[in-house]
Amino acid sequence: MTVSELAEKMELEVFCLGDPEHGIDSAYCGDLLSWVMGRAEMDNVWFTIMSNQNVAAVAVMTDLSCIVLTEGVKPDEQLLERAKTEGLNLLGTSLSTYRAAAAFAKLEDSPE
Repeated sequence: MTVSELAEKMELEVFCLGDPEHGIDSAYCGDLLSWVMGRAEMDNVWFTIMSNQNVAAVAVMTDLSCIVLTEGVKPDEQLLERAKTEGLNLLGTSLSTYRAAAAFAKLEDSPE
C-alpha cells in the first residue's frame, strides 16, 4: 500500500504529501520522540499526537512513510513548513491513536 492509498482508504486529512507513492510496510504508535526514533522502522506509518517540528526530524531520521496526527491534532506551523521542506507525508485523523492503528491493521490484513 502507498501513502496516497492509505489516505484514501482511511479518509485522512492531507496536510502535506511530499512523496504520495512511498510504500508502507507496517505502523508504529508512540508519542515519546526518542522512543519512536529507536523503535520505529523504515517505511512505517507513525501514528502520534505530537505536532511540533521535532516530529519531522524523527520522521526523516527513521525514513518513515508518513506521519498521521491522531485525535484531531493539527500540525503547528513549524511542523507543516518542515514537512514541506523535507518532502514528508503528513496526514491527520479525528480517530484516537488506538482506533487509527486498528483501522490500519484491518487494511494491512485485508487481501487487495
